[in-house]
This record gives sequence, structure tokens and C-alpha cells, in this order.
Amino acid sequence: MRTQGRWKRIWRELQRVVVLIVGTLVVALAFSVFQAPYDLAAGGVSGIGLIVNAFTGWSVSLFYFVANIPLLVLGFFYLGGWRFLISTVMAVFIFSAGVEFFGRYLPTYADQWPLTDNILLSAIYAGLVGGIGEGLIYAAGATTGGTGIIGRILQRKTGTPLSQVYLFVDGGIILLAALTFGWEIALYSMLTLMLAGLAADYVLEGPSRARTAFIVTNQPKALIQAFDQQLGRGASYWEAAGGYKGEDRTVIMCAIYRPQVNELKAIVAEIDPTAFVTIGMTQQVLGQGFTKMEK
Repeated sequence: MRTQGRWKRIWRELQRVVVLIVGTLVVALAFSVFQAPYDLAAGGVSGIGLIVNAFTGWSVSLFYFVANIPLLVLGFFYLGGWRFLISTVMAVFIFSAGVEFFGRYLPTYADQWPLTDNILLSAIYAGLVGGIGEGLIYAAGATTGGTGIIGRILQRKTGTPLSQVYLFVDGGIILLAALTFGWEIALYSMLTLMLAGLAADYVLEGPSRARTAFIVTNQPKALIQAFDQQLGRGASYWEAAGGYKGEDRTVIMCAIYRPQVNELKAIVAEIDPTAFVTIGMTQQVLGQGFTKMEK
């Protein structure tokens, strides 16, 4: 049993490493194909690298690698020790090597370079493709280093929400891009940054297929039985008191798939038309009848 468990851990670790490598190469490809040709400095150390390259001619990949060295040291002490360091060093190295490789060889073999002469398309696909890669990296429990390390440290030290930290840090980089490349490029860069965040969230959490319904009712047993028989869904319930009249009521919570929403509303309308119902979007539901929970 111990040997079997050890092999499972090794297999999971190999899967994590493969996901990390694929995700980092996807980010490097998106940067090289869509961002770099139009100087779309959409935040991060790679964005700073584009700005530095405009003034000094420094290779973006080399700048990215060198600039991450002190950040990796900070990350080691504040964000998770050796596991964090090894995963992030791997991502930083692969990204730097990937940008250097793609930037050097893709133009040689492509029939058209850049891939498109439409900067809006480049901004959109830089965000979507790069965000997919970032989502894979986050799913592997790593980051691509850079401003992500700064953001997470500031969040832990100050308690500022991570979204606000990224907004200030990456927003400052995009402002520098505006002063360097012009405001139009900065606007496209902001579009890339926002789309990348949405795509990364989608990869991490998947599409929202589920809904959670809360029903305040006087007919809990009949509703729970109907949900089980007609929807194939269980429910939880607890006793509550109305805030206005103080009357005793029962609150039912039931998780359902999106296509079952209308069926649930019809059941409630038939059994207890006076019930109070709220239905909210749920990102994930784990457990029996939904996605299997994994260790």
C-alpha cells in the first residue's frame, strides 16, 4: 500500500510538472507572437522588459531572467520555501528560453510576420492565449515570478486584496508603456491584461455550470421530496426566523445544474407559491451527483 501511494504521489507530481511546462510555453508563445511585435506591455516583468528593450536594446528574455533573481529570493523567504522556489525557477527559466527561441525562429519560418497586422486581434489573442497558459501555471501551483511575487508579498504584509495590488502594480507598468509607446498601445495593453485574467480564471475554475438555490418556505418536506424525485437532487435545510414578523420558517439549500433552474422554480411555485427563492451562480460543486472530489 505504501509503495502504491508513493507511485501515485510521483505520478501526480509528474502531471503537475508537465502542466507547468505546457502552461509556461503557451505564455511564452503568446508573448512572442502577439505581444512583442506590437510592444503590448500588459504589466509584469515581461512588460517592463519591452519598455527597457525600447530604450536599451536589451533582450526581453534576458532582462526577464535577470530581473526575477532578486524577486525569487524574496519569494523564497516570504511565499513558501523550496517548493515555491523550484516551481517558479522552472517557470521563469522556461519562459525566458521560450521567448528567446520563439522570437528567434518563428519569424524565419512564418509566412507572415507578425502573425496578423491587426493590433486589436493581437491584443485579444495575447490575453486569451496567455491567460490560458497562466491558468495552467497556477493550476500547477506555481507562478511565472515577476510582479506576481511582489503582489503576493504585499497582500500578505498589508492585507490589501490581491486584485487591487495587481491593479496598482500592472497599472503603473501600463502607464510607463503609455509614456514610452503611446496611449493607444497602453489601451490595447490594458485589454490584454483584463482578458488574460478572465482566461486564467476560466482555466482554473471552469465554466459555471451550477446554481445554488435558497428557498425560505413553510413546506420543507414536500419540497425536498420533490427535488429528490423530479430533479434527482438532495437538499439541506435549517430552521430560521423571519426578520420582520419573527415567524418560524425553514431555509432549504439545493445545488443544481443550470438547465434545472426552471424546473426547480416550477416545483416551488406548485408546492409553495408563497416561498421566497434566491438562485445564485456557483462556480463549482464538488461531491455526490456533481464533480468527484479528489485528494
